[in-house]
Amino acid sequence: MGRIRELQKRKTNPRLVNLIDLLLNESAKNKADVWKYVAEKLASPTKRWPEVGLDKIEKFAQEGEYIVVPGRVLGGEIKRPVKVAAFGFSAAARAKIKEAGGECMSIEDLLKINPSGKGVRILI
Repeated sequence: MGRIRELQKRKTNPRLVNLIDLLLNESAKNKADVWKYVAEKLASPTKRWPEVGLDKIEKFAQEGEYIVVPGRVLGGEIKRPVKVAAFGFSAAARAKIKEAGGECMSIEDLLKINPSGKGVRILI
């Protein structure tokens, strides 16, 4: 985890620094590598963060699972309800997810709901 901590030192956003800490701690406590991977992606330079459109989310989301985007969710078309957690959402993406009956949440909220990381799919 030393490399992730080194990358984290470059971050100035306090929410992001706290989120990376929380993800690494929960990963170690629950033996959930999914959270360590998300922390690694968030610790990388912001230019490398994924920006995932709703079309891709609809294509890959399965029934009953959570989608995590270690970056930003952008607009597109979505017709079925999905539960999406991300660091950020565009206004259009948030509105369309809610309109389809889905749920938008922060990664912190998902971590409280599902600390074990079971049923989580990461899209990048």
